[in-house]
Amino acid sequence: MIGAGTGGYVAGIRCGQLGLDTVLVDGGDGLGGTCLNVGCIPSKAIIHAAGKFETVAKAADGGTLGITAAKPTIDLKQTVEWKDGIVRKLNAGVAALLKKAKVKVVKGWAEFADAKTCVVRTEDGDIRITAEHVILATGSEPVELPFLPFGGDVISSTEALSLSEVPKKLVVVGGGYIGLELGIAFRKLGAQVAIVEMAERILPLYDKALTDPVAKWLTSHGVELHLGARAGGFGDGKLSITTKDGEPLQLEADKVLVTVGRKPRTQGWGLENMGVAMAGPFVKIDDRCATSMKNVWAVGDLTGEPMLAHKGSAQGEVVAEIIAGRERPQAASDRVASARAQEPVFDPVTIAAVCFTEPEIVSAGLGPDDVEGRDDVIQAVFPFAAIGRALAIEAGEDGGFVRVIASKADHRLLGVQAVGQHVSELSNSFAQMLEMGAVLEDVAGVIHVHPTLGEAFHEASLRALGHAIHI
Repeated sequence: MIGAGTGGYVAGIRCGQLGLDTVLVDGGDGLGGTCLNVGCIPSKAIIHAAGKFETVAKAADGGTLGITAAKPTIDLKQTVEWKDGIVRKLNAGVAALLKKAKVKVVKGWAEFADAKTCVVRTEDGDIRITAEHVILATGSEPVELPFLPFGGDVISSTEALSLSEVPKKLVVVGGGYIGLELGIAFRKLGAQVAIVEMAERILPLYDKALTDPVAKWLTSHGVELHLGARAGGFGDGKLSITTKDGEPLQLEADKVLVTVGRKPRTQGWGLENMGVAMAGPFVKIDDRCATSMKNVWAVGDLTGEPMLAHKGSAQGEVVAEIIAGRERPQAASDRVASARAQEPVFDPVTIAAVCFTEPEIVSAGLGPDDVEGRDDVIQAVFPFAAIGRALAIEAGEDGGFVRVIASKADHRLLGVQAVGQHVSELSNSFAQMLEMGAVLEDVAGVIHVHPTLGEAFHEASLRALGHAIHI
């Protein structure tokens, strides 16, 4: 395995569990890769801390829920140290799991001379490794704009998660999920935030109904939105942009956070010497995660969208089981079983995605834009404003909802989306129902616990069937 991110280390653990002689080369961010070290986990820790700070700030500003408090302050350096402690704990956990699985970890940067041979440059010298199977899991890295190179006060998400103090004025270039998650967190911590996005609205990959509650939060909390705008250069504490109307404008900024996307990490480790086919900027794979070179496999961000940690982990497990000669266990439904061969393949019905914005967004399967114009589907929405648990935790007044999309003919679920506070915790339920080929009646027939946010999924399915109870 080349790369110790969520794809590589999971593949390593599973290979070790299956009795394969396994070597994992860790030359990037450390065990756990981008997600654990400078991505998913640390960003959610900062987002959590920002939410706590906002809660106390509300209590200090006239009180909330009958609770009053003194005006809070934050020592971001201490917050970052707490975040780093979480990362270290998880690093140690991954290391222990690899050791238990008898995986040899080599720390250093690998460079391939051919498809099966690489030299790893370590602190103790070069190590030559020749393998029967190679799993490429090199991950991705932030896209750098040529006119806004990283350095100094122009930062990527990596640097944003290790700032020693909250910037007074932060400009975020890019209105996707990474930029919005961090921009919202820093706004909660007291920064003045502006967002510059080329598209006509934020989170352009999600439908407008899902993103409207987030846009509402941004507006109500004083975040400047420059949509349809283009960023330019940065100097003397000001970022030059061109507005939607073509007018030049300068935005004052202590820090400029550039989050315009990520790209696969394909440079610097000898990919060009391996003879594998490419699909644009990504390594081309089939449904077994096999590349065009025999016994060379690729998983995770290197293989294309969606660039999500849980996708890489699932691919890593599949590859390990193929290499070990395992057969796929009997599928849960006839539909799934008939579509899949005995050998393990990576063929998920859906890969749910979550935006940890305010409020959160979940999307699994087909959305309304995917079925626009079709008369063979049913769509139904149930608002969190009609869910008791949502109101009790102040999560019912921001326009949040759960939406189901199903086939009109047989009621098969095709997609589920939600926007609202804490809806990320519903994502696994959505994905599970879709993966198992559930119909609306399946969701309606499950007794959902009261009071929970998950009741909205139940009620949305009932509404699609024509008989919601609480609306």
